[in-house]
Amino acid sequence: MLQIFAMTPKTALFIAFTLMTGWLRAQTAISGTVKDTKGHPVRGASITIKDSYDGATVDSTGAFRFKTTETGPHILTITNIGYFPVEQSINPSGEAITLHIVMKEQLSELKAVTITAGSFTAGDAKRGAVLSSLDVATTAGSNADITAALKTLPGAQQVGESEGLFVRGGAGYEAKQYIDGTLVNNPYFSSVPDIASRGRFSPFLFKGTVFSTGGYSALYGQALSSVVLLESIDLPEKSEIDASISPIIVGLGTQQLAKNKKSSYGFSYNYVNVGLYFKAVKQVPDYYKMPQFHNGDANFRIRTKNGGMIKYYTTFAYSDLGLRRQDVDTLNAKDAFGIANHNWYNNLSWREYLNNGWKMDLGASFSTNLDNLGQQVQDAYNQPKSFPDSVFWMNFKTFGVDQKQELSQIKAVFDKKLGGISSIRFGSEYWYAYNYQRYRTQQYHIDSTYKFKDNYNAVFAESDIFLTNELAAKLGVRFEHSSVIRRSDLAPRVSLAYRTAPDAQVSLAYGIFYQKPENSQLFYTTQVGFTKATHYIVNYQKMSKDRIFRVEAYYKKYEDLIKTVPVSYNYSVYNNSGSGYAKGIELFWRDKRTIKDFDYWISYSFLDTKRNYLNYTEQLVPNFAAKHTASLVTKKFFTKIKSGFNLTYSYATGRPYYNFRLAGGPKFDLAEQGKTKSYQALNFSAEYVPTIGNPKARTFVVLFASVSNLLGYNAVYGYNFSYSGQYKQPITPPANRFYFIGCFLSWGVDRSQDAINNNL
Repeated sequence: MLQIFAMTPKTALFIAFTLMTGWLRAQTAISGTVKDTKGHPVRGASITIKDSYDGATVDSTGAFRFKTTETGPHILTITNIGYFPVEQSINPSGEAITLHIVMKEQLSELKAVTITAGSFTAGDAKRGAVLSSLDVATTAGSNADITAALKTLPGAQQVGESEGLFVRGGAGYEAKQYIDGTLVNNPYFSSVPDIASRGRFSPFLFKGTVFSTGGYSALYGQALSSVVLLESIDLPEKSEIDASISPIIVGLGTQQLAKNKKSSYGFSYNYVNVGLYFKAVKQVPDYYKMPQFHNGDANFRIRTKNGGMIKYYTTFAYSDLGLRRQDVDTLNAKDAFGIANHNWYNNLSWREYLNNGWKMDLGASFSTNLDNLGQQVQDAYNQPKSFPDSVFWMNFKTFGVDQKQELSQIKAVFDKKLGGISSIRFGSEYWYAYNYQRYRTQQYHIDSTYKFKDNYNAVFAESDIFLTNELAAKLGVRFEHSSVIRRSDLAPRVSLAYRTAPDAQVSLAYGIFYQKPENSQLFYTTQVGFTKATHYIVNYQKMSKDRIFRVEAYYKKYEDLIKTVPVSYNYSVYNNSGSGYAKGIELFWRDKRTIKDFDYWISYSFLDTKRNYLNYTEQLVPNFAAKHTASLVTKKFFTKIKSGFNLTYSYATGRPYYNFRLAGGPKFDLAEQGKTKSYQALNFSAEYVPTIGNPKARTFVVLFASVSNLLGYNAVYGYNFSYSGQYKQPITPPANRFYFIGCFLSWGVDRSQDAINNNL
């Protein structure tokens, strides 16, 4: 038996050669490509035969190649992070196999395209941040005013004689502000004729800001042109005490974080008095009552068991001032204007995560605003002056007005994911508005009271649809009803976004937007309807970590604007016969990469707009619109000396001005028109962040100084005309320059390194 297995060397060599040949023949070469649905290589994809060690990795061109000794039916598995896995049936038999595999990208919130048409985001809460809270505070010329900083972005006009955002041919009242989802009825301090008032809220109250210049979400309404969406911060990092000291303002506040870091409370108080400042820097108006402002606020925040958040914020403000100017009709007389304001604002919000992927956002707010204002014609000795034999209009220059505005709101929004990252949200809101005005003129014994109430209701629905990571759509609709004008509307909104490259995309937006007439018009008639604007927007944006470029074109059609129709010399009625349009193109570039510790952005807006509204005699360029507007903002931080220096240059071409006069009929005639000179301003600010105290009890300090309109450019915003039309008075700033120095201190949180890392 043993002899059977005995082999000569030649026999053994023959058997080994035969076995090796069989093994070589059993190997199968498998090769091919792996690409995505657009034909781009899927680099790094892993390819393996199930239940074996055979496989390969896709190279940078999308190709792969390997050999296997497996035979018979098998499953080839292709996987890669961010893509759906693919399984391919194969039957290795020794013959080469070539495969061309297509992988579909998984939807991911981190990778998905975002819709950017018509909106700028800011803050850590939103991807693609444009302006953070520190950006707002350190933009030279803003002096920590959110609206002033937003004016350096495309779309906003450089209007200095009136508060508000004038966006893409829209008046200031066509832009609204929302805090945590609810409307802010009085976001600015009370208006003073021909002087812009600043906003009431500090940028450091908010973690996220969206400045929408058009085409905004169906969750918001009653703004023809623009919305500014402000999201308040959640819990503070640590407990702290803050103080501010300057020749203009003193303030003290605290934020206290619970030991379990699930709740906090805080409060602050600020007092502003410009008496010393106005003595040092001469103002054009004669302030017979120096402006002073008291402001106090309080808050609490609670994190819920499910990771939600309950937040409450309240602020109370009181201001008082009085000033005199030369009367435009009688040059030896003065107009004395005074105003006292009381404002109280409350905001309560609750965000909660429910079962089955649902999220709930509830909001409620209440605000009341009371203005007591009056004007009196005075002689050279500041004594009341009457004009018994003059034209009737002079007698109406001495009057008193009491105005009260109250707004209560509740809002509920429910949001649910629809598989993947697509979602649907819907909800409703209700506003109750009470508006009161009392007008008094002693000479004619007029004491008239106007008031109205409005119950405003809205329901809305919106869906984010992600077809791929490169293609997304937002579809929304909003239904609104106002009881005071007894009108309803239906406003559809559509937005699309398509990624053209890993860091570039194109967005489109369309929407219809409605807004009630202003309170001053509704006091006299409620026989009017909603005003209307239709937006068309196309946007291209390319953004990396430290650079952003965007270009946007738009067309906006106005319908049903309010027109003023004079019935007699002292009485007018209103209707919705006005119309208009606005179109333009805007550019924005920001770069934080090219130069170390240097940040800058450039914005440019071209605006072509006309409207026929109020007392306009035809379609005219509105007096707040400049054809060309541009800003250059620069910020340089020197880490070795912990100091930053900031410059902002803003430019706008001249704006039109008009003198409309009552004529026979009666009707309005255009008696004179012209254009102001161009607007220019170079603003400067600097900050120093020293280190004070030992590490265990360190005080965080910011020393800040700024000069607005450093070169003293003489700006002219427009003209006031005398009744006769023979004299016009330029509207100019109260002073050519504004100076500010201040010291801001914090105990409990050392933010020095954060300030340095963010270039302050």
